[in-house]
Amino acid sequence: MAVYTEVADEELSAFIDTYDIGKLLSYKGIAEGVENSNFLIHTETGHYILTLYEKRVDPNDLPFFLNLMQHLAERKLSCPLPVAARSGALLGTLAGRPAAIVTFLDGMWVRRPRPEHCEELGRGMAALHLAGADFNMVRRNALDVDGWRPLFNQSGERSNSVVPGLAEEITRELDFLEQNWPKDLPTGVIHADLFPDNVFFLSNKLSGLIDFYFACTDAFAYDVAICLNAWCFEPDGSLNVTKARAMMNGYRQVRPLSQAEIDALPVLARGSALRFLLTRLYDWLSVPEGALVTPKDPVEYLKKLRFHQKVETASSYGLSL
Repeated sequence: MAVYTEVADEELSAFIDTYDIGKLLSYKGIAEGVENSNFLIHTETGHYILTLYEKRVDPNDLPFFLNLMQHLAERKLSCPLPVAARSGALLGTLAGRPAAIVTFLDGMWVRRPRPEHCEELGRGMAALHLAGADFNMVRRNALDVDGWRPLFNQSGERSNSVVPGLAEEITRELDFLEQNWPKDLPTGVIHADLFPDNVFFLSNKLSGLIDFYFACTDAFAYDVAICLNAWCFEPDGSLNVTKARAMMNGYRQVRPLSQAEIDALPVLARGSALRFLLTRLYDWLSVPEGALVTPKDPVEYLKKLRFHQKVETASSYGLSL
């Protein structure tokens, strides 16, 4: 369970009392996610999500995340809406951590996405990119190509304990990506973490996007590459071209991709695979003592990276050029 910080009943009740959402009736930790401590809370007015932001999250970024969700919700994108306390503040403090409450979205995430889910995801991602076009805040992607080598240095030679020779393999990939990373692509607000557990469905229709705590200003096509890795590979490590094509088609129905974005996809997919390999690798080697969390396997993303290293054009992803 992804709960790093435990909260005393009395302390939580007192925190809830600073909001106009009724008395706390019950709460429980939420298993998904590895970055923050999340709780489903039930009050007299309904269900909400309480998030305690852990040490990896920069408190200075929180206004960007919370205001972005407000902005997107105002533009009819289905996403959590931050709840303001009686003071008007969207952010408070609980158990020594910055904390916020957001509205609860109905729906469930799909464990085994099918092509129709991937197409819905593509449309929803493109709608997010368009809805955020006039958002007036900017947040640099702290986990972009410039951040990967410093992140890798935190694991370094210890990486070889996961896979022999992994440190050298990552170093070669960093050299390639730093020299070949695409520039001047269309840019705006991206989610940057649209894994299946952050996308809800009802009756196979997308019902909401959640967990905007990696959202940032970056290339739209990089978000597409992240989703390509997260949604379109099978458990055996093979790319499901039918799913990839469905996702791309769904996206292009809402927001067309430029030729430069299409041409950049193989390198962006490599970068996306390396980014999640590196964060998973760090977590695998550095789980906080006592944390109720199971780190995700970094080798999954090593296999995806090796796949993309062999791709020459976006046609390999089922995309017509």
